[in-house]
Amino acid sequence: WIARHIGLVLDLPLVKPDVIRKRRFRVVVDCVNAAGGAIVPALLRELGCDVVEMACDVSGVFSHTPEPIPENLTGLAARVRSDHADLGIAVDPDVDRLVLINEKGEPYGEEYTIATVVDHVLKTQGGKGQTVVANLSTTRAVDDIARRHGATPVRTPVGEINVASAMKRLGAVVGGEGSGGVILPALHYGRDAIAGIGLILQTLAERGGTLSQLKASLPQYCIAKGKMELAGIAPEEVLETMKKRHAAEGIVNTDDGVKIDFPDAWVHFRKSNTEPIVRIIGESATMESAQALVTRFQDEIRTLMPAHG
Repeated sequence: WIARHIGLVLDLPLVKPDVIRKRRFRVVVDCVNAAGGAIVPALLRELGCDVVEMACDVSGVFSHTPEPIPENLTGLAARVRSDHADLGIAVDPDVDRLVLINEKGEPYGEEYTIATVVDHVLKTQGGKGQTVVANLSTTRAVDDIARRHGATPVRTPVGEINVASAMKRLGAVVGGEGSGGVILPALHYGRDAIAGIGLILQTLAERGGTLSQLKASLPQYCIAKGKMELAGIAPEEVLETMKKRHAAEGIVNTDDGVKIDFPDAWVHFRKSNTEPIVRIIGESATMESAQALVTRFQDEIRTLMPAHG
């Protein structure tokens, strides 16, 4: 099954193994000793990469907290720098999230996995009349890229099943989630880091240059995340208040919590199903402005609580 899946990725019209092999990429791979260890290094070697393995046995004994977010990938980043690699690749235990480290040992940004893939697919196949699907919490870069290629961006509630269902219904050519999840219908309707690796390496090989240069060619946004623990007020009431207060400032979507799209930023409020918490995600042009957006709404929600003051 592993060899078969690698073969299917290599046979995709969007992936040209000979082009990738010519670049002889040096890649550091962190699979947290989970399932990825059985397939990611093998795929990379098929693509002519010089592979440096970190935590690629399949013991299931995680080498660090397995979520592929920057604070858990400092070892990978350091190894990319010390080995002078072209990039670092991290996958989660079930290999559906793909997160990259650039040649400088800096996080590429999990949101930029899907943004880069969307750009490659639409550039290669043509975007006119095509549809791209992402969840409501995914970077606006995906919408900008889709429109740049003449495609239509569509948003769904968070969750792989919601994205995949909309993709099937609309005949989308590519989609996914900002957490590093790429869905390519030409292969199947699930998030697949193996497909993502093939597409990212193809993009890098075709365009030349480095991963940091590739990111610089895409629309630039930063996402900040926060949460508010509520007391004396229901999450639903908070969401309703945010919607009413800020409806005039932007476009409101209530398919999954409340999302407000401002002209140059957005904020997304979602309630937890298990505890009295509202999660806040904000995106803007810089990390400072994104963080300020989240903080501003945390402060505003605080004023709604009876204990305030």
